[in-house]
Amino acid sequence: MTGTMATDLAGDAIRADAVSAAVAAADAAAIAAGVFIRSLNGMSELDAVCELYERIWGFDGGHSPVSSDLLRAMSRAGGYVAGAFEGDELVGACVGFFGPPAEFGLHSHIAGVSPTTRGRSVGFAMKVHQRAWAMARGITQISWTYDPLVGRNAYFNIVKLGARPAEYLTNFYGPMNDALNGADDTDRLLVTWQLEDPRVAAACIGIPSAVDLAAERAGGAQTLLDVSASDEPIRYDVTSSTVLVAVPRDIEGLRAKDPARAARWRVAVRECLGGLLEQGAHVRGFDRSDYYIVDRGEPS
Repeated sequence: MTGTMATDLAGDAIRADAVSAAVAAADAAAIAAGVFIRSLNGMSELDAVCELYERIWGFDGGHSPVSSDLLRAMSRAGGYVAGAFEGDELVGACVGFFGPPAEFGLHSHIAGVSPTTRGRSVGFAMKVHQRAWAMARGITQISWTYDPLVGRNAYFNIVKLGARPAEYLTNFYGPMNDALNGADDTDRLLVTWQLEDPRVAAACIGIPSAVDLAAERAGGAQTLLDVSASDEPIRYDVTSSTVLVAVPRDIEGLRAKDPARAARWRVAVRECLGGLLEQGAHVRGFDRSDYYIVDRGEPS
């Protein structure tokens, strides 16, 4: 056996072990959430996905953000179309498609969980399943977008999953006018999930990459964007290499009750967080008290 062949076989064994560990993590997450997750392709199941998404997003006119015929095509073409079941009831769904061949990655387009199961980590179980599915197919990276003003989603993506923000996308989807986005611009933060990264593997077995806001401040981090006493965005001049960018506690509630204030928050986060990323800064973490921790140097 040549040295090259031995190296290739060793690499294959390491990858097989990583896939096995990812599958085990996915199985454990599904059991903990009390669901069974599997791929979907039958039209009745795909119709159920559209109905679930329609209930979650509440679009004007009662339409779904995806159609069953599109899901059918994506599934047939080898994309990721999966559902989480509690008994016979579909309680979560996630859809992804492949990016350009050179990127060797999957883009996770949309994921949603029934409000009846919130707090049970069904969404976490679905992402861990998606990771195992992708790794079994040789995929090394998954990307997706989320609304950077929704703090619980930022915490979920950055801390619980270990994804890394890569780019701020201004008004990415244009007007959506659904129950979650209202009439606000659809700014999104693009994150990448390096599936073999040790921090991602740890996150998928319940060891998140948390940060300590008090320690960051004690170490010299300064607040660039904060929340005023009247829940307005307030900006400060900063000189530190690590800065903090706040988001409001309940942006969805603000959009419903005070859309003008919600719009001010959108602009402030776009200019502060988006501006930092455009200048080459890196989001290192997100604290439960709704602050992004951003380093203005090389990523750690």
